[in-house]
Amino acid sequence: MKIKYICPLITVQDIEKSRKFYEEVLNQDVELDHGANVSFKGGFAIHDAEHYQELLGESPTTNTACEKNFMELYFESDDLDGIHEKLESTDTKFVHRIREQLWGQRVMRFYDPDDYIIEVGEPLEFVVKRFAAQGFSTEEIAERSSMPVEFVEMVLEVKK
Repeated sequence: MKIKYICPLITVQDIEKSRKFYEEVLNQDVELDHGANVSFKGGFAIHDAEHYQELLGESPTTNTACEKNFMELYFESDDLDGIHEKLESTDTKFVHRIREQLWGQRVMRFYDPDDYIIEVGEPLEFVVKRFAAQGFSTEEIAERSSMPVEFVEMVLEVKK
């Protein structure tokens, strides 16, 4: 028997508010809209919490909420500073603003309208190129970023 993984699905209290957040703030494109369930081209979906509870055979008053700080949706952007400014203008609640991770990647984490953690980071290729611009050798970049030397060479188009 073959089972194909499709996508993560998070339940939301207000499907229209959440859809607007993901479309307008995070610039995600809708792939399919089934009313109570919206799938995005990025490979995740949101589902109206009340409708979801009905599918589980629960009444809408049943609390199926779980701790939301045990998962996050991860995105990448080559305009981290622009996304940060956009989030600031929408009164988004941040877990933390832009910071550099141990491996050199700049990221920020914040909450969506249902308090799920969202992370937006710069692509790892940016990290490699930034370190190269700072004068790091291929081996130093690999060590500092925890990326394989082959990945660093590919990004930097190193000829052998």
